[in-house]
Amino acid sequence: MSTASPNLQAYRASLLHFRADPAFDDQAALWHEDGLLVVEDGRIKAAGDYAALASTLPPGLEPIDYRGKVIAPGFIDTHLHYPQTDMIASPAPGLLPWLETYTFPTERRFEDPAHARATAEFFLDELLRCGTTTAVVYCTVHPQSVDAFFEASEARNLRMVAGKVLMDRNCPDFLRDLEGDLGQSEDLINKWHKRGRSLYAITPRFAPTSTDVQLRLTGELAARHPDTFIQTHVSENKDECTWVNELFPQARSYLDVYERFGLMRPRALFGHCIWLDDEDFARMAATGSAAAVCPTSNLFLGSGLFDFERADSARALLSLGTDVGAGTSFSMLQTMNEAYKVARLKGSYLPALRMFYLATLGAARSMRLEDTIGSFQAGLEADFVVLDREATPLLARRTGHCDSLEELLFALALLGDDRTIAATYSGGRKVHQR
Repeated sequence: MSTASPNLQAYRASLLHFRADPAFDDQAALWHEDGLLVVEDGRIKAAGDYAALASTLPPGLEPIDYRGKVIAPGFIDTHLHYPQTDMIASPAPGLLPWLETYTFPTERRFEDPAHARATAEFFLDELLRCGTTTAVVYCTVHPQSVDAFFEASEARNLRMVAGKVLMDRNCPDFLRDLEGDLGQSEDLINKWHKRGRSLYAITPRFAPTSTDVQLRLTGELAARHPDTFIQTHVSENKDECTWVNELFPQARSYLDVYERFGLMRPRALFGHCIWLDDEDFARMAATGSAAAVCPTSNLFLGSGLFDFERADSARALLSLGTDVGAGTSFSMLQTMNEAYKVARLKGSYLPALRMFYLATLGAARSMRLEDTIGSFQAGLEADFVVLDREATPLLARRTGHCDSLEELLFALALLGDDRTIAATYSGGRKVHQR
């Protein structure tokens, strides 16, 4: 008879996680070729070499055998729009016409709670299929879109961040947000923030669609709830930057608009950040704000190439986002693939270790959640993904003769996709199996 606790489980595989940023620490990666991950009550109990930990398991507890595969922390996607799921891969010549033609009409449908629920269900299943266990998500201006998302997320026991979009000008009348004093957003914060594994993000869409009054009220709301998140867009597209200069002539830069209204602080996540200058990145670092880099979206819309070297020189916090639906894949592996190419086109080099860091512990640090998710440190929530290095014939052939960890991870990032995800676990429970 087994004496193992029913809440204790172990997994044998190669283990990968991080203790620091590989860009600044050559001992940042923690790798166990034959590793053991021990989970109890939905949290990490231990992670390390199988030979060192096997004897600590109680009699009768046989590890789940994933040998030949890699277990890593669940991927963290710091920027995407669940209402845009149905308009992914929509053609347009640029950001602003794309918003007018596809985005706004699609988001209008989220006034219907049934449509919002159905989309949230599909969206979350797609994330889990791609190994993403935490995401920072835009809803629409409709409060029911937020309720639908968190209800679906809560049913799966996922660590998710989301919020109601704020938008009171330069948008169609059918999406103009008329909540005035932001009482709806505050009600949603009180309802959802820190309920179970749900966290709330105050969400001004981007500076051009908010009046000065709304931005001021947004900053005041953020000050009243300092442990919430803030998410918005900045400096994605040159035409957008020109528009912001016209709308806010008193601001030094696009990013400065947000700082003037008190929206730069820890747990503030800014999507894109392509056209920031050195002073902007210095302000990001000084305020503890973070950049969510969205390469598939930026390439799709022709927005520009993120400058990793400039961001790193300022020690700005970085993470990766798919930015669905301008982004073209829910897969963080495919997002790494494109991030690598963006870096090369800007004249820099992004190692695979750095890409996996940005999708795990780097994202958690950007979100100030490194004490909750992002690595296999004891006590953290047990969100993890099982990567199959033989998921496709080509991947199996390539990884069959890798001479280093960097080479293996590079192959997974450049050749991997949703098929590479053998299983996804959230809170210690399997939520997807290929």
